[in-house]
Amino acid sequence: MLNGRCLCGGVRYTVAGKVGPFGFCHCRSCQRAQGGPFVTSAPVRTRYLNVVTGTDLVREFESSPGKWRCFCGTCGSPLWSRSRTDPDTVRIRLGLVEGDPERRPLAHMWVSEKVPWYQITDDLPQSPGGGEELAAAKLP
Repeated sequence: MLNGRCLCGGVRYTVAGKVGPFGFCHCRSCQRAQGGPFVTSAPVRTRYLNVVTGTDLVREFESSPGKWRCFCGTCGSPLWSRSRTDPDTVRIRLGLVEGDPERRPLAHMWVSEKVPWYQITDDLPQSPGGGEELAAAKLP
């Protein structure tokens, strides 16, 4: 069981199942949504995500057609994203999770849009686009 919360603590959630395979997304949309050089998010089946408190604080923004970024309406913390094409899955932001998700990142995606001032120094595969490494991995 994983616990997650936003900065102000108004939104708290649990994840009862395992998180899926994840990596680091360097696309411009994620940079703008997170305020950093990349985002680390992991897929979770919606049936495993339980918002314990703060459901009324969750706000959504349709950042591209059919994709919504969800955040705390009080502190602005990015919580998860959801997509019309995969309604049974959300992508939680791992920076909000307390504890170890018991998985490790598989790749860097969208490195073609990486900010010039951040240097990737690990040995993970780097994809110029959406990350074929993650597309091939299966969600538990």
